[in-house]
Amino acid sequence: MGQRQQLHDILLTILPNVYFQPPQGMTMEYPCIVYHRDNADTEFADDLPYAITRRYQVTLISRSPDEAAWQQIAQLRMCLHNRWFSANNLNHDVFNLFF
Repeated sequence: MGQRQQLHDILLTILPNVYFQPPQGMTMEYPCIVYHRDNADTEFADDLPYAITRRYQVTLISRSPDEAAWQQIAQLRMCLHNRWFSANNLNHDVFNLFF
């Protein structure tokens, strides 16, 4: 099983509606988690990469500003809350997660 699939399975334990890079216009059920690959952190030794950790942008989207899943996502290993914003009467909490 690939690393991204492992992350997907972890996110499914938090909420049943998890979407990886959903196409624009896709109808989603809320609350949900939307995530995509964002960046990578590379560590070097002797000018060669020896450790590469992918970073994912994980967004919790909910009608409620106090969605309980927020705490569960925030407690994931190597996870940082990046920002919050509201759009279309939905609350968006954006996290950066190295996995």
